Amino acid sequence: MTQSTSHRTEQTQREKSITMCPHQPTCPTADSEDREAAHPVAHHPEQGWSLLCNGVVLFEDTGELLPDGRIIAPHRPLRTTGVITAA
Repeated sequence: MTQSTSHRTEQTQREKSITMCPHQPTCPTADSEDREAAHPVAHHPEQGWSLLCNGVVLFEDTGELLPDGRIIAPHRPLRTTGVITAA
C-alpha cells in the first residue's frame, strides 16, 4: 500500500466516523448550506450548544463548529422593529 492510498483510506475512515446520522432521509451533511437542519443528538441549553447528527456543534448565538475544525461565525438575522415609516 502506498502512502497516498494509506492517507486516502485513513481520511475516508475519519469521514465515516463523523457521519452519525441514522435518520431516513439522511440529514444534511456538515458541508451543506442547510447543515443546521440536522437532528440534535446532544442538547445543552444551559451551556449554549447542541451537537447535531452531522457532527456540527451549533451554538446559541448561531455560530458553528464544523467536524473538520472550521468555524462559522454567528449569523443572526437582523432584527426588525415592525415599525413602518412613511417616506
